[in-house]
Amino acid sequence: MMDEREKIVILYGSETGTAEDVAERVRRQANRRYYKTRVMSLDSYPIANLIHETLVVFVCSTTGDGEEPQNMKNIWRFIMRRSLPRNSLENMQVAVLGLGDSSYQKFNYIGKKLFRRLQQLGANAVVPLGLADDQHDLGSDAVVDPWLNALWEKLASLYPLPPNVEILPADHLPDPYYRVVPVNNEYIHDKSSSYPWNGTTQSHTPPFFARVISNERVTASDHFQDVRLVKMDISDSSISYDPGDVVYIQPQNSAEAVQRFLDHMQLDPNKVIHIHAGDPDHLLPPHWLLTSSCFLRQLVERYLDINSIPRRSFFEILATFSDDEMEKEKLQEFSSAQGQEELFDYCNRPRRTILEVLEDFHKTSSKIPLTYLMDLIPAIKPRAFSIASSHKALKSELHILMAVVRYKSKLVKPRLGLCSNWLANLNLKKSEVRIPIWVKKSSFKFPKGPTPVIMVGPGTGCAPFRCFLQERAKENIGDNVLFFGCRNKEKDFLCEEDWKDFEQKNILQLFTAFSRDQEDKVYVQHRIKQNGALLWELINTRNAYFFIAGNSKQMPNGVTDALKEIIQQEGCMTAEQAADYVTNLEKFKRFQRETWS
Repeated sequence: MMDEREKIVILYGSETGTAEDVAERVRRQANRRYYKTRVMSLDSYPIANLIHETLVVFVCSTTGDGEEPQNMKNIWRFIMRRSLPRNSLENMQVAVLGLGDSSYQKFNYIGKKLFRRLQQLGANAVVPLGLADDQHDLGSDAVVDPWLNALWEKLASLYPLPPNVEILPADHLPDPYYRVVPVNNEYIHDKSSSYPWNGTTQSHTPPFFARVISNERVTASDHFQDVRLVKMDISDSSISYDPGDVVYIQPQNSAEAVQRFLDHMQLDPNKVIHIHAGDPDHLLPPHWLLTSSCFLRQLVERYLDINSIPRRSFFEILATFSDDEMEKEKLQEFSSAQGQEELFDYCNRPRRTILEVLEDFHKTSSKIPLTYLMDLIPAIKPRAFSIASSHKALKSELHILMAVVRYKSKLVKPRLGLCSNWLANLNLKKSEVRIPIWVKKSSFKFPKGPTPVIMVGPGTGCAPFRCFLQERAKENIGDNVLFFGCRNKEKDFLCEEDWKDFEQKNILQLFTAFSRDQEDKVYVQHRIKQNGALLWELINTRNAYFFIAGNSKQMPNGVTDALKEIIQQEGCMTAEQAADYVTNLEKFKRFQRETWS
């Protein structure tokens, strides 16, 4: 009878891997209840099959300022088509879990909109919409856990197990997606032992291996933050891009971290392995990144994200391999709903990495089967950067502004951002260095022609505006206003010479806020309020566009509030009318925000 058990399709939209991780947790719990499962990213799933599914779980993140993740953009456009019949999904039972961050203005916008749209198309909700909040003290699990409990309780009533069949124990693991198998007496000619590759390897299809021209520090040497202007040569590529687009870069682990991992796990770096796909829906890593036959060192160096902060599921899987009573008990506690506060204190607050956790739980880590390595440790994700140069102005180059992430936690060793430190430490003098990149569209859409543009970009948030202003300078279009903010004029005034050049050419009107150069802190929102008459004239009379880019913590909301104050004062409106005015600007893409945490 178990062969006739209901099938659950689990579809996720994920930008950083969080929704994918939750989808895998749903899969493991469903397998324990004998459901047949299929887990896929939304854009990997054949959309034509959706009308035939009877039970689907959607797990979707919201990115940027209310945007859908990259791996669900195609299905998002399809499912929002007005021409779809209202009864398209009337035979489907659905459950939708949204993952978001309440510090963003459009909290869980994608989850809410998807849930409404599925119901409009006739789908029947098994449980109410779940809206997880990363800002909660216990993170998204504060919502995910009770939502999953409600889901399984409801499904148990709809699809009960046969008599005398019990749910499998929590340490039950499905078959791995990838099987890592050691191979004896095999030799591989190591043509690409590590990347960045030298100049002999090139690709004209994504990713493109761009040559790194320079990696210049643009903040003062004694400033606490190291910001780099990284320039890449794309002259022999077919890459093109518009202002606002982003470049994705695929980093790799440092030699030090790789060696620590191999030593701790007692793995031979030169051991040849074969990687087999255990699930037809999960493709092997792309050949340019990792061949199906490779060295263990290459797997660790290029694929395993050993420096990421482990998610709860990592502890759940790790506990299944443990035969040490004390370590197993602690791992099970960390993976339980009751242990999330302690897990946060152990892992998230100090930003402890997977490698450090494995070192802490050394008796358990020695028991990890090689074949489960790729299921236990997530893959290294490419990192996105706003492009800081214009393709029209500099056809052969692509620039990014990158803050090198390095900070202290309560742990002795400083915390290091994987991609930024990898790029910052590239030895460009030793040999020609190429790195894998992709260019993709962003949520920013700049106007064409002579429309006035107001830009707010403190710190590295100015990157897309440097790109846009280079293009406008090429076309000799003025009426551009930039509010730039940083700590000190002499320490971290990014792209100062660029802004001066644009001013001299009458392309730009610049307003600066150096927050630490005087006793009272001055931020970009203060400068905005001081120039209310100018901004109101540009927005209300000349139909200007307004853009915000930068850190999501306080600046975007502070700037938005300042804009609303200007609209109230200069437009003689109430607070409610000013809010409606901004909403209308947003509707017509004249008010856009691109923020990150």
